Amino acid sequence: MPYPLGATWDGTGTNFALFSENAEAVELCLFDRQGYERRLPMRDHTAFIYHCYLPGIGPGQRYGFRVHGPYDPAAGHRFNPNKLLIDPYAKSIDGGVDWGGEAFGYPLGEDDLAFDERDSAPHVPKSIVVNPFFDWGDDRHPKTPWTETIIYETHVKGLTMRHPDVEPELRGTYAGLASPVVIDYLADLGVTAVELQPVHHLIHDHFLVEKGLRNYWGYNSIGFFAPHDEYAAWGADGRQVYEFKSMVRELHEAGLEVILDVVYNHTAEGNHLGPTLSFRGVDNLSYYRTVEDDPRYYMDYTGTGNSLNVRHPQVLQLIMDSLRYWITEMRVDGFRFDLASTLARELHDVDRLSSFFDIIQQDPVISQTKLIAEPWDVGEGGYQVGNFPVLWTEWNGKYRDTIRDFWRGESAVIGETATRLSGSSDLYEGTGRRPYASINFVTAHDGFTLRDLVSYNEKHNEANLDDNSSGEDHNRSWNHGHEGPTDDPEINALRLRQQRNFLATLFLSQGVPMLLGGDEFGRTQQGNNNTFCQDNELTWYAWQWDDEQRSLHDFTRFLIDLRKRHPVLRRQQWFRGVDRGGMADLDWLQPDSKPMTEEDWAGAHLRALTFFLNGQAIPNLDKRGRRITDDSFLVMLNSDDEEISFKVPPSRYGKRWHVVFDTASVTLSGRVRLRSSDRRPVTARSVVLLRRQDDARDG
Repeated sequence: MPYPLGATWDGTGTNFALFSENAEAVELCLFDRQGYERRLPMRDHTAFIYHCYLPGIGPGQRYGFRVHGPYDPAAGHRFNPNKLLIDPYAKSIDGGVDWGGEAFGYPLGEDDLAFDERDSAPHVPKSIVVNPFFDWGDDRHPKTPWTETIIYETHVKGLTMRHPDVEPELRGTYAGLASPVVIDYLADLGVTAVELQPVHHLIHDHFLVEKGLRNYWGYNSIGFFAPHDEYAAWGADGRQVYEFKSMVRELHEAGLEVILDVVYNHTAEGNHLGPTLSFRGVDNLSYYRTVEDDPRYYMDYTGTGNSLNVRHPQVLQLIMDSLRYWITEMRVDGFRFDLASTLARELHDVDRLSSFFDIIQQDPVISQTKLIAEPWDVGEGGYQVGNFPVLWTEWNGKYRDTIRDFWRGESAVIGETATRLSGSSDLYEGTGRRPYASINFVTAHDGFTLRDLVSYNEKHNEANLDDNSSGEDHNRSWNHGHEGPTDDPEINALRLRQQRNFLATLFLSQGVPMLLGGDEFGRTQQGNNNTFCQDNELTWYAWQWDDEQRSLHDFTRFLIDLRKRHPVLRRQQWFRGVDRGGMADLDWLQPDSKPMTEEDWAGAHLRALTFFLNGQAIPNLDKRGRRITDDSFLVMLNSDDEEISFKVPPSRYGKRWHVVFDTASVTLSGRVRLRSSDRRPVTARSVVLLRRQDDARDG
């Protein structure tokens, strides 16, 4: 049967199906445990799909394809039957690449127009037939509303590799992430979703292996249906699929959603000089975006050497089939699309209404999941923050940059800071989206950790063995007077305060907060802001904390709980101005409590701000459709390098207030009382949160 594509076991045998529009013949290759190969011509050929059914072939069977056709790189064809190919639809893949020359379609070191006759089979991964049956029990998708979502970005291996309470044989695996101690930690912290860096089967790049490094981040996929075998504790003979499903089931039981970081914009085969592992040898012209008048070369919108050809209907189908598979069979809850602008390129420019977005909008399965775009690529016009369709949320890079600038003490950013704190309406309101379209973050896997962000002025990527050339060039001055670790108590106190400032800002902002895993306890990568190749203790989370780390963790947990308890911090609708009682739902004030003027917003002098959140004027509705009311808050922000005396606003905002927290203190402030028009000193570079006592909802 031509469908479904890939290898499908029905209980008595397996159907194999492979698409190739330009191939002349295809052989199915079966391998036994000793590596002996049996080749079977696939004689059935329907609508460019080669297929056959083999009775008696079942789960655990290793296989691959050899595809015959012209080897003519100048015309875009790179068929080479000497190269064993991974099934693009393989549900399980075992092994990596032995980086001799055998994996390349041309003699390595020579011109790629030449043809290599060496057999690659002993040196490349094998596809594996899997058993699709799994007892999900009463598993359900948590379906956490966007307004209640708190994302924890993490890495399957890095999260658990050094965890002392995870069984040694489970550390760094799907089963390790599903350990009760890890799930209890995440649930206690209060996050609602784990966003996992890529788990699609990946290849460790040739240039990294030559240096003794590995592709730790995993943005180098070669199998869009297969969970990476190196993260499997239970073995790689297809059992990684069962282990992954078990992990999802356990996370769901704890109420945690699973979001996958997916990389459909390119593959691990690299540029025209890369290896022939799968797509290149199956049908290069169909799968890859080649240069229009010189198809020997690839369009590269990703900085990795190639871009998938999403304009081709079969490639688009591959991506959609992969997404549906991870939702329906693996039961994940959403996706973060790496370099998503690449997927929108119909011709050259990014097209907001491209086929990719249209088909997702119409898909009854995919459209119901959480969809997150990294809204940029490296091509011309690729920065598309705010331009994705209505179903999508976006990593808000402008939020990250603005909030970082504000806490550095940069001038002339107060206006944009207010816009970012209130949900970035300038980016999302005009497209029919809500405040939760903005995925707010200060740090992510790509860049400094939060602790390093406030501790280093320059990157320190020497461990990458590239003369410190990779990664963001600089961090701009934090005026700490010291680079990296120090024994100076004042500098350390300021750095800890800045971490609390960023965390407080993140969880007090409208939109969806994303916390980089480990930032809640001050994880460091020693100034390396591009750890993509560091699969070692530099990136693995260290779970032995000092007192400062424990206090930071407790503060983060407090902030998350505060956000969960107060819907005014996570509005469903945009701020509208004045409510029926004459009070604004949001108000911006100078430190002396005077209203902000146009001159204040436009000026370069102001580095401090108060904003009022009116809990009596929020548009949120409960499950019965009833309007929700909440407490009201005042947020005092001081990014200046001097202490500023803030004035509590007049009584119309509230007569009695208490201090919820002050980031200048390592402990929560307790019940410090204030009245309207009182003065409150706010330490240089700190946040003070006041809660209106007049509301008296829970003390």
